[in-house]
Amino acid sequence: MEVKYQEIGEQIKKGALIIYPTDTVYGIGASIQSEEALIHLYQAKSRNFSSPLIALVDSVERISEIAYVERKKELLEKLSQKFWPGGLTIILPAKDCVPKIMISGGNTVGVRIPNHEMALSIIRASGGILPTTSANISGEATPSSYQELSEAIKRNADIVIDGGVCPVGEASTILDFTKDSIQILRLGAITKEEIEAVIGKI
Repeated sequence: MEVKYQEIGEQIKKGALIIYPTDTVYGIGASIQSEEALIHLYQAKSRNFSSPLIALVDSVERISEIAYVERKKELLEKLSQKFWPGGLTIILPAKDCVPKIMISGGNTVGVRIPNHEMALSIIRASGGILPTTSANISGEATPSSYQELSEAIKRNADIVIDGGVCPVGEASTILDFTKDSIQILRLGAITKEEIEAVIGKI
């Protein structure tokens, strides 16, 4: 099946919700430019508005458009060189351009570059930044293959891409860079030991 990325990107920019594969798990995403689409995304998942979305981006350079990268810059560069693209999400101070609904009214944003060519092509076509969360109704198991997507979540999206099985099959590890010391908020695809091998004890 040929995926028409430009067409998909245009639909997302107009407010469509997309379910698509990443390296970790299947995600559901919406345009960062449309508050209406972001609200629709939360509704599609029956997700609480107090749970922020993660920004999947197509390059390291793109991150500075939505987040301040000066804090712990050297550590950030080391981690990005080792684990991006890949299963590491980093929480950074958000810039004012980030929609408040996407970050639950807070002042931080999670960013990640997926190691998955189809996902990157979709993100690139939709503008380089795609707010995303796992493609499941809240409370359901997180899907790591197309077959694991529930009919309910598929019905709630405008575009559903069958990309087979996600190669990692496990949610990303989340690091918080906004506090005095780096904190692990969720352990996932990358272990604490792997992180400490790059930046030392945390």
